Amino acid sequence: MIEVSGLSSSIRNVRILDGLTFAVRPGEFVALVGPNGAGKTTLLKHLNGLLKPSSGTVSVTGRDTRKTKTSELARRVGFLFQNPDQQILCPTVREELSFGLRHCGIPSDEWASRVEAASGLMDLADSLDADPLMLPRSRRQRVAFASVLATGPDVLVLDEPTSAQDEAETRRIMETARGLVSGGKSVILVSHDMDLVAEYATRVLLLVDGRLEADCSPGELFCREDLLARANLVSPGLYRLASALGVTGCPGATGATLTVDSLADIIESRAAKEGQ
Repeated sequence: MIEVSGLSSSIRNVRILDGLTFAVRPGEFVALVGPNGAGKTTLLKHLNGLLKPSSGTVSVTGRDTRKTKTSELARRVGFLFQNPDQQILCPTVREELSFGLRHCGIPSDEWASRVEAASGLMDLADSLDADPLMLPRSRRQRVAFASVLATGPDVLVLDEPTSAQDEAETRRIMETARGLVSGGKSVILVSHDMDLVAEYATRVLLLVDGRLEADCSPGELFCREDLLARANLVSPGLYRLASALGVTGCPGATGATLTVDSLADIIESRAAKEGQ
């Protein structure tokens, strides 16, 4: 679905990305993590043609982004910016959700049903006639997400989609993304929240100083204290709890992500052995 090969990018002669190679397949939930300034947002903008490689290639559903119009790529890669105000343009929520449909060439007889479905997913049905810029930031974020969902892209690129969201709103956004992955679409998530990464991602790309330092499961990353320290990341609470309880070895070293149940099983097994 997305193929990145030897991607390097420089802005005003400053190297931002350096020789990245990876692929994202249908049905993958990929987390892109790393410290501030690692190049994550620059990489995301290459995935839908907003930026073009200085060298190397990016291919989306078989289309070279250097040779394909951004409007064509937008039909296949939906992009949710971290700041919703960067992509809200219309005077009403209804028009905002219809904007992408119009410019992606979606037949007009599908607009109403797509707007209804997307607004329902993001709990915006009662705000369709409101001015989106007058809504609280958390709802503006959901308006922006709904406008992406309405176009039905194959890949969703989500840059910190849960910023300014409370726990219930975060759950709604993340479960919606998980449902899309279950349906065969791909999600690329940027987040500094490692608990969210542990719960939802099936794969992690770690970017440090513009280089791809790891491509692995979340469980494997959270067992690499050296990589976490380099990226200024903190492992999820369950991994820290396991360490505090003295669980030897790394519970995620085999690639499986630690859960409450699996940690309980480890502790129960250890207690049984100690009791023998």
